Amino acid sequence: MTTDQIILFCLFGAVFGMLLWGRFRYDIVAFSALMLGVVLGVVPSAEAFSGFGHPATLVVALVLVVSAGLVRSGAVFLITRTLVDASRSLGAHITLMGAIGGVLSAFMNNVAALALLMPVDIQTARKAGRSPGLSLMPLSFATILGGMVTLIGTPPNIIIATIREDSLGEPFKMFDFAPVGGVAAIAGLIFVALIGWRLIPARADACAELEDIGSYVAELVVPDDSKHIGKRLGELEDDADKSDVAIVGLLREGKRRYGRARNSELRAGDAVVIEATPDALDEFRAATGLAVADAEREEKLHAAGEGVEIIEVVVTDSSRLVGRTAQSVGLAWRQNTVLLGVSREGVRITRQIRKTEIRTGDILLLLVPRDTGADVTQWLGCLPLAERGLAVTADDKVWLAIGLFIGAVAAASIGLLYLPIALGLVVIAYVLSKIVPLSELYTHIEWPVIVLLGSMIPLGAALESSGGTELIAGWLVTLTNGLPAWAVLTVLMVVTMSLSDVLNNTATTIVAAPVGIQMAQTLGVSPDPFLMAVAVAASSAFLTPIGHKNNTLILGPGGYHFGDYWRIGLPLEVIVIAVSIPAILVFWPL
Repeated sequence: MTTDQIILFCLFGAVFGMLLWGRFRYDIVAFSALMLGVVLGVVPSAEAFSGFGHPATLVVALVLVVSAGLVRSGAVFLITRTLVDASRSLGAHITLMGAIGGVLSAFMNNVAALALLMPVDIQTARKAGRSPGLSLMPLSFATILGGMVTLIGTPPNIIIATIREDSLGEPFKMFDFAPVGGVAAIAGLIFVALIGWRLIPARADACAELEDIGSYVAELVVPDDSKHIGKRLGELEDDADKSDVAIVGLLREGKRRYGRARNSELRAGDAVVIEATPDALDEFRAATGLAVADAEREEKLHAAGEGVEIIEVVVTDSSRLVGRTAQSVGLAWRQNTVLLGVSREGVRITRQIRKTEIRTGDILLLLVPRDTGADVTQWLGCLPLAERGLAVTADDKVWLAIGLFIGAVAAASIGLLYLPIALGLVVIAYVLSKIVPLSELYTHIEWPVIVLLGSMIPLGAALESSGGTELIAGWLVTLTNGLPAWAVLTVLMVVTMSLSDVLNNTATTIVAAPVGIQMAQTLGVSPDPFLMAVAVAASSAFLTPIGHKNNTLILGPGGYHFGDYWRIGLPLEVIVIAVSIPAILVFWPL
């Protein structure tokens, strides 16, 4: 073993140890290791930052932006509203949500897919009167499984493809992972839907703390060209139920309609009074095509070109709004701001929102020009609520967003465009069409992951160039000497899977993929089955809440304990290995 190999093994050992310890964030650990590698001379200075321009790093960043665009356009609402129903049995719900999550995560980042579906799952659980913990873990595992199917579904696949290009001259294509990843995903989803969820310990609803997210009384106006004109108010109930919105009344010409309001035929200019959380309000607005109460002001805000955002503020006793209405203080024409809703604890608001006198302690939901939230809040004399990532769905651009994305995937799949270029063009189109506001372009990129990738790639390259991966491969080949091919692949998958359960799957892939190539070269066989084994194994982190970000995301909302994951995760990992090995040998023969 050479000095460089010893230093690199120590660096990787230190990185893995620090990641297991969890005292410092993974990006700081990885970047520190990179800098130390440069200082110790095992990473050339000229190559120190090559990982930040690596195709794998760029694709991960672009996928996150594209995922945000699909959310902002309402593409996910289109899917979930059509398919999700709280009246289904738990098994049927898990099957359906798992299938939706698996399909979504195949074509967008699987962390983003879970982030989109988790609120839907929690709301459905509440409506059904059960704990979200019974369905959140199956949903998390389904999104992880679905990511195995395509190149862009999960970072390990992206890294595997680029490592293959560096080593063998050609990357894996978009759907090269589908035969093996698809078999593993289908088998895993069947297990999770039929058996896995039954292994989750029953506990009290851990999402009770989420109930304190207040509901607002808001108004949505029927536009002149609305498809709902002539319909009865009660016909909006189905859309309201799906969005978790309560319809509380109807305003016509500024006056409340009493009596049988739900039987009233809707007219242009009518205002539907609802009670909803901010996200539910936006979903209901996007689904029905209704407009905010001050539609003219909203159009002017959008026409200004900078975009809009939603903020929440608390009215203090010194606010200029106390005892006055939004209309009387000139909120619309002075600050270009639209009052969307008012939350007043324990009090039913019966007047038009903009003509309602504001009281101390009221929480206001405001639509403001982008990047002016702080100025508007200060002018009002209010206090801002903690940022909740509220956004305005650009529902009129849903098919444009979907079409651009499908076009890019198709172009990359047939080799017409290089994947990073195709995704880059989608991002540019999303920005130009204002699906993703320019000011939010970089906020959707998970920079710690980018730093982790950019730091670990040069270290992985140094380990390979120093002969370190060849050394590890030699040890594994010696360990599996005389065993059949399926046993060698099984050992590689078990080792990779074990690392991925306790470490970041990106770091695991960067180390394990070159080892797989080296093992194949030592045995004189094709490296592709070994790379596929690493790809599936690195994504199969089901035993702990720290192995994959999706597992971490559900830990609190699901009320899980650290040891709950292995109950489903252990048999699931065994199933993944059992079905993947034969699939690899069939679709990627040695």
